[in-house]
Amino acid sequence: MLTVLVMLALVLVAATVVVVVLSTIGGGGSPAAARHPRSAAIPRARNGSANAAGVHVVTTGGVISTVSPTARGDASGTTPVPVLMYHVIAAPPTGAPFPGLYVPASEFAAQMRALKAAGWHAVTLDQLEAYWSRGVPLGPGKPIVLTFDNGYHSQYTEAFPTLRRLGWVGNENMQLTGLPPSQGGLTDAQIRALVAGGWELDTQGISHADLITLDPAELTDQVAVARRTIQRRFHVPANWFCYPSGDYDATVVAAVRAAGFVGSTTVVPGWTHRTDDPYTLHRLRVLGGTTPAGLLAQIAGAREDPPAPPSYSG
Repeated sequence: MLTVLVMLALVLVAATVVVVVLSTIGGGGSPAAARHPRSAAIPRARNGSANAAGVHVVTTGGVISTVSPTARGDASGTTPVPVLMYHVIAAPPTGAPFPGLYVPASEFAAQMRALKAAGWHAVTLDQLEAYWSRGVPLGPGKPIVLTFDNGYHSQYTEAFPTLRRLGWVGNENMQLTGLPPSQGGLTDAQIRALVAGGWELDTQGISHADLITLDPAELTDQVAVARRTIQRRFHVPANWFCYPSGDYDATVVAAVRAAGFVGSTTVVPGWTHRTDDPYTLHRLRVLGGTTPAGLLAQIAGAREDPPAPPSYSG
């Protein structure tokens, strides 16, 4: 009889322990919620569903996390993205005609660290187009495109290692002539190193000419021949054109389209949107003397500007 009573007591104790454990796990004081207080404020949702804020919710091991639509890979993406424009990554020499186009290396590095701390990460124009057209994920966080015009050697010696330390890449808009290595231009070996490092290689044409002043044959050389030359020499698609000095008109746009470019970038300020004309994408020029906080403010301020309709001068 004593043995039976002991067994009944043990069963009652075990049942009490189970009830307490289940109550603790199912209540508001779960260990996961204590370790991740932000997750407690997210509305509950099944795996793969969206909460009230439209953010994809995934639960793993009892811990709730969120995945942005950009990272998830929708059928097609709609997120607008800022595209930054850089030129020389060095201090301006005495008498430089356009000193604002020079961003000192230390200043550039500080800007990149600030962008990363603010949740940005660099992507290429090809990646952006794949996201917009097919929903290919751009990764977690906020995507931004970093473009470098003309092909200055400081883009290799300074920008390349700075971005590489962050695991980032850039877009090189090179011109094929007029900026030889003796004048601070990139060598073919440096360009190949950028491509091998994940950078995208695009072009501003043969010689950074004023395209709207050219006759049809000259325009074809600057646009179509430039693309074919880059494709042959560096074995890249070169899908994007960059208008030299931002000058273009309807004839220039038609030539860029006929050459097979996916799109082109301008110097018109603002974020670029999926609904924009792909041959007049906006960019934000970064000038020397821009502090990290100033750059973040510049990006945020441009976000509110509505996309302007295509405007072909001339």
